[in-house]
This record gives sequence, C-alpha cells and structure tokens, in this order.
Amino acid sequence: MKALLLALLATAAPLAAKTVTVAPGADVQERLQTALIEAAPGDTIQLGAGRFELSDGLSLDVDKVTVHGAGRDATVLSFKGQKGAGEGLLVTSDDVVLRDFSVEDSKGDGIKSKGADRIVYHDIRVEWTGGPKETNGAYGVYPVSSTDVLIDKVLVRGASDAGIYVGQSKNIVVRNSIAERNVAGIEIENSYNADVHDNVARHNTGGILVFDLPNLPQMGGHSIRVFANQVTDNDTPNFAPKGNIVASVPMGTGVMVMANRDVHVFRNTLANNASSNVMLIGYRRPFEDKTYNPLIRQVVVRDNQHGRAGFAPAFPGGAELAGALGGALPPVMWDGTGEGVLVAEKNVPTLTLGLPSPSTPVEQAKPSLAKFDGVQASVEPKAVVLPASMEAAIK
Repeated sequence: MKALLLALLATAAPLAAKTVTVAPGADVQERLQTALIEAAPGDTIQLGAGRFELSDGLSLDVDKVTVHGAGRDATVLSFKGQKGAGEGLLVTSDDVVLRDFSVEDSKGDGIKSKGADRIVYHDIRVEWTGGPKETNGAYGVYPVSSTDVLIDKVLVRGASDAGIYVGQSKNIVVRNSIAERNVAGIEIENSYNADVHDNVARHNTGGILVFDLPNLPQMGGHSIRVFANQVTDNDTPNFAPKGNIVASVPMGTGVMVMANRDVHVFRNTLANNASSNVMLIGYRRPFEDKTYNPLIRQVVVRDNQHGRAGFAPAFPGGAELAGALGGALPPVMWDGTGEGVLVAEKNVPTLTLGLPSPSTPVEQAKPSLAKFDGVQASVEPKAVVLPASMEAAIK
C-alpha cells in the first residue's frame, strides 16, 4: 500500500502556479507577509497600485517566486512607519524576480537578498525621501553571497553606504540603472565576474567602486568590467557613518578600484568629479589577514571620455598636490602601488603618487606623471552570461 501511495504521489501533476493579488489598505502588513509566506514555487505575488503603509520589514524564503508591482511609479512600499531597524524586504530563496515597484524610507537596507541565486531586480526604485542623511539605511539593493545576479533598470537615492551593492557574489550584471545622491553609487565588493555597464552614477560621493576587503568569507575579487557608464558630477558630501569603509571615499570620486585584480575600465563618460575621474589605489587600513592582497593587479583603464576633474580633491593632502600642479590634478590618479597597471587614455595624463605602499601617508607622496611604457594590457575579462531564464523573466 505504501509503495502504491508513493507511486501515485510521484505521478501526480504539480500544483498550478497561481497569482495572488495584494492591494494597499487595512491590515496590509499581515496580508502581504502572509502572501509571501504561503507562496509556492512558481507563484506570483501581484502588488496593486498605490501606497503600502508598512509597520515592519517583509521576508521571502520560497524559491521561484515573482513579486510584481504595477510599476515603480505606481506601487510604493513605504516603511516610514517601520518599527524595527532591519531591511524593508529580505529575500533568502533562489530564482526570485523582484520587479516594477518602489521601496521608500526603510530603517535598514531597502531590499537585501542573501544566498539567493539567480536573483533578478528589475525596474525597482529604492529611495530615502528625506535626502542624504547618515541615519538612512546603508544599502538600496543589496544582493550578497549569491551566484547569478541581474540588476536592471534600478534607481536608488539616499543610501548611506552604497545605492547598488553586490558583495561576495559571482556572475553579476548591473546595467541600465541610476544611482544618485548616495555615498557610493554602485559598488562591487569581493566579487568574481561582473559587468557594470550602461548605468548613470551622478551626484554621489563616489560614482562606481570596485573593492576587495579583508576578513570576509569570500576574498580575491577579480574579473570586473566597468564600461559604457556615465559617471559625472559626483559632488555629494560623504554622509556615511564613521568607521564604514566608504566613509573614507573622497567627495568627487568617479570610478575607484581598490585591491582588486583583472579590472577593466573603458568607454565610460567621466566628468566633473572634483577629486578624480578614476582613482586606482591599494587598501590603506591595517589588517591581519595573511591571505589578503591589498594591491591592485592587472588593472586597465582605456578609451574613456574625460571631462573636467581633479579641481577640488577632497582627500588628505589633495589640495596641496593640486596647488603644486597648477591648481588641479590630472583626471586619472594612481597611488603607484600594485602590478600590471596600464592607463591608455589619449591625451589624458595619469598622476602617480609614487607611494612605496598603500598605507604610506599621502603627505609623503612623490608625485609625477606616470609612464606605462612596456606594460602589456591584461586580457579583458569575458562577458558575463547569465542563465536564459533570468533574461526571459523581464521580457
């Protein structure tokens, strides 16, 4: 009898995927969280148009669920009345699609996904509506510890750390998105194989950051392409809480590459970044992790379009350097450490600080114009190819 029952269960048709519609209104916190808990793989949670006034964070831990709003200008999840300090929405399951809605004023991160493989963020807005403040949540969209990440047509404003952040992940595409008035606009940290392209990073403290940090489960970030982006007018004073790594990012940084390898920065439009259009540096803080490499390696900067830069450098010693060089720094600045660094920009000089190590104070710099004669460009990382199902989910 038991064998017959198991056979019948094995041949039974799977339950049909369903769409559960949740509208704003009374008891929306309970109704929406219940829908997320009771969803089955393949289901769609359809969010109606209007404002969802929420009193606590939301969570989803069911695979293969789509959360679909009526449009990011039409469906708004407002966490202004959030009682806890956590994220607005936390996702811990695979094959999830988040699309066509907005998140406002969460106490913590806007949307965080952790260990969520094949995660898609599409046509999402995350914003802290009071403007840049230290008390805003750290991250707008925050996928971490994931394989296959697609961030497409996302808009983030006001994050006190990074607007669009991907950490300790693999196979990443960030495209067609806008990050403005955050500390860091877009940040790729301790990650492998990422394409960051066709984005706009403007009016942040720093536009696009590619970092590798010590003492994390995944280190050795590599194979990152930053191309065809508009990185301009990054002029927001740094409002990160003290102690955060991005609290040290100088206002007016365009693209910063730190302690990473096989990074190619090309065909971007870079202008009106007061400290530097491109900054190439090693990790400057003390660390004890013997497996960590604080230097940049095999970094190529080429074929970018540069506008005004370096006219008001905000890092220690920057004003003095600019004064010694006639009032402004060249558009590209390198601390002088690392190996395999090549800047190949037409008629655009690179300033090297000539530091013996990344931790040497800038005041001890021996600045000069860098020469890259004989340096061979490293092989450009391969384009990131995501599963076809992820692209199909947003068509």
